[in-house]
Amino acid sequence: MPVCTAHWRTWMECMSIVELSRVSFLRQGRAIVNDVSWTIEEGEHWTLLGANGSGKTTLLKLITAYEWASSGRISVLGKVYGECHVGLHRKHIGWVSASLDRRLPGRDAAVRIVASGLEASLGWYGEWIEAVERDAREALERLQIGHLHDHEYETLSQGEQKRVQIARAIVQKPQLLILDEPCEGLDPVSRHRFLEDIASYVETPDAPSLIYVTHHIEELGDWISHGHVLKDGVSLAQGGISNVLTSEILSDALEHSCLVESVEGEYTIRLVG
Repeated sequence: MPVCTAHWRTWMECMSIVELSRVSFLRQGRAIVNDVSWTIEEGEHWTLLGANGSGKTTLLKLITAYEWASSGRISVLGKVYGECHVGLHRKHIGWVSASLDRRLPGRDAAVRIVASGLEASLGWYGEWIEAVERDAREALERLQIGHLHDHEYETLSQGEQKRVQIARAIVQKPQLLILDEPCEGLDPVSRHRFLEDIASYVETPDAPSLIYVTHHIEELGDWISHGHVLKDGVSLAQGGISNVLTSEILSDALEHSCLVESVEGEYTIRLVG
């Protein structure tokens, strides 16, 4: 836990965003996540990497309390799971994933999809008041799609839908934002524009800490500060991004020789043999 020395700093500024201590999750006797410890401090932006079945999605579900750890301690945004109301707590965590996308009501207007993030629900069911619409439209504007506020979600392009999902995730001004393979299904141009939006957003003063999950390290830019690599549910490597995104570590994680190269904060990977 970081030490707070300046009296004017708030508790939120002093605490760790995520603290996992020897966390394990078992299903039918098999360890899906095994003895993982991980700390994310305020202002850090992490990528979570690993092959299919490495435990990435389960680890995210543990952090968002959609799964319950078999052992270990989880503290997120200063709240220890098991000692807090996780339903209310999730409102402070933004999460974008393909599984969520499939559950959003396609005939709702984009502004109502975004507003649902205020209640961490899959649609807006509360009273439609001026403050709600204002917050939702401001989030859309931040992603440069304010002109789409009245368009039905299902009529939008995949790139536009991704921006709506991000707007929904940030409308509540979360302290932690999780992007789980957000570029899935995007064409190269849409992916490039989407990543530009994310890079710009995380550089804003009030941006939350980020966990970015991907199978494609080419998506990562210099806006990612740290990396965490999982293998078979175990933490294989974690730390500063340049120390983690190496040929040796990713070859181990993928169980295939590969060559990782970095040019001006942009990464490429090439399989060898």
